[in-house]
Amino acid sequence: MSDVQTNSRHQAGLTALYLGIFATVWFSVPAAEQPLRALLVVGSVAALLTAVAGGVVSSRSRGAGGGTRDRATDRRYLLIVVAEFAAAGLGAAVLAAADWSEYIPVLVGAVVGLHFFPLAPLLRDPLLRPLGVAVCVVAAAGLVTALVSAVSAGLVVGTGLGLLLLAYAVQALVRTHRPV
Repeated sequence: MSDVQTNSRHQAGLTALYLGIFATVWFSVPAAEQPLRALLVVGSVAALLTAVAGGVVSSRSRGAGGGTRDRATDRRYLLIVVAEFAAAGLGAAVLAAADWSEYIPVLVGAVVGLHFFPLAPLLRDPLLRPLGVAVCVVAAAGLVTALVSAVSAGLVVGTGLGLLLLAYAVQALVRTHRPV
């Protein structure tokens, strides 16, 4: 296997690992009645299994190619993630202080969606851009739904983002089985 294939497999494994974990988290956000509650639990389990599979793929491909890490890329990645967490955390605190806690999933979802745009070129994964758009659309749908109906924003955003992140994690794993 070439270094490019090994690095690609490693990156796809990490993508499945991280997004599988975050899909599990998003599936736990909504408070839902049965049968949706059972489906959210099934989604969480599927996402967790996907994360484990991603971890296995990543660890098996990590040492095989002997590729070196790019410290500048690692720093940019860390900066993007820290900015994402800071924006989401600060925004959530402001919404909670304003007694608008119901809209925290909307804000966090929008921040998550936006963070995929600078990550796409950094991780050399152009499919992160459409994922970012889709995540932002789900966040907006959660806001609109909460404003015009009795359905909570958390239900829409948690379910939608859980499904999107799980689907992306699964496709990352599928990509590991295709030739580069």
